[in-house]
Amino acid sequence: MEQLLHFTWKHKLFPLEGLKTTAGEAIEVIDAGMHNHHAGPDFFNAKLKINGVLWIGNVEIHEKASDWYNHGHHQNPAYANVILHVVGEVDAEAVRFGSSQKIPQLLLTCPDEIRRKYALLMRTDNYPACYAILRDIPMITIHSWLSALQAERYDQKASVITERLRLCNGHWGQVLFITLARNFGFGLNGDAFETWARRIDLSAVGKHRDDLQQVEAIFFGMAGLLEQPLNDAYYQHLQKEYRYLRHKFNFQAPLQEGVWKLLRIRPHAFPHTKIAQLAYLYQYQEALFSKIVEAKDVEAVKSLLQTSTSIYWKSHYVFGKETVMSEKTLSDNSLNLLLINTVIPILLAYGKHKGNDALCYRASEFLEQLKPENNYIIRQWERFGILANNAADSQALIQLRKEYCDKHDCLRCRIGYQYLKEWKGR
Repeated sequence: MEQLLHFTWKHKLFPLEGLKTTAGEAIEVIDAGMHNHHAGPDFFNAKLKINGVLWIGNVEIHEKASDWYNHGHHQNPAYANVILHVVGEVDAEAVRFGSSQKIPQLLLTCPDEIRRKYALLMRTDNYPACYAILRDIPMITIHSWLSALQAERYDQKASVITERLRLCNGHWGQVLFITLARNFGFGLNGDAFETWARRIDLSAVGKHRDDLQQVEAIFFGMAGLLEQPLNDAYYQHLQKEYRYLRHKFNFQAPLQEGVWKLLRIRPHAFPHTKIAQLAYLYQYQEALFSKIVEAKDVEAVKSLLQTSTSIYWKSHYVFGKETVMSEKTLSDNSLNLLLINTVIPILLAYGKHKGNDALCYRASEFLEQLKPENNYIIRQWERFGILANNAADSQALIQLRKEYCDKHDCLRCRIGYQYLKEWKGR
């Protein structure tokens, strides 16, 4: 497997003495090079001695030698500086760049013990695949890996924010609204909420900000939840308002009502309730983005995000069905999740956009001050002695599960590396 060859080469998990090319030339690997995960050679700036001569250049790795030609590398200028072709099977005695430049070739045999352990990782049904060694991994290794995973996760989140900013023509308030709406969906309705938020014309809504019913009319109307006939006075009032405002501002077509999921969702999380809360928050927190950027601590941000609903929604979860009167506010856990998934990525992305290191640092501080999430992923790691002390740790463990364990990408995982490298020196 080519990935396993990459791993073996990168970490020098092979006998370093007596290496020879397929033509019999002695090889000394001084530096395996920098692993390239994008287009072009697999390793940049490797340092090798071939027959005593120092070479600095790139290394390409293939399962079979013939893949050099199958992939068209012999004609691709990006591969002109390849100084070594590493292969798992020699089915072509020599490879060339262009018509004449012969490239030294090394047959690399992955140690049997690494192959065996890797096969076990790939076929086990247990989660995580490396469960047998987790308790033996030094905690300093675990904590170092979690720090890297947390940074990786929030780089990804910040990249999503940056892409939204591009689509919103640099309007940070709209980016916040879309991100907040998506995370008000709390998973199951996240995609629907993001699609809905993208269709909302905030400039039009802003002209009616002083009237909560009109804000609700636009929000529910654009969600496709005012399209059916219903014998409910409040519903009919919103429906009438929405039809007028839609004509006035020439809104986009609303979502189809069927995109919203209600099955296996508690009533407090119904999309109707969440849209009512977003409408209330939108009306009462003008310039929310600026307020969040200026907030100095977690509690200040939570107070900005805490919301309620209009009177109607205190006794309803959907239109037309009255229930016991109750306040529809956000729990502390919900507020924590909104900070983790909305506020902190926004602060990080905005800080990077503005070159403001203080904002990036504040985002990291907020993450470390929040309690860890309590979900099945975090509980699974706890079973093996890896505890999340704060939200930074829990986000790192979620990243580890989703980006490495679920994808069986053990070769890029530091725990997987510890497991596989144990063969060395035996």
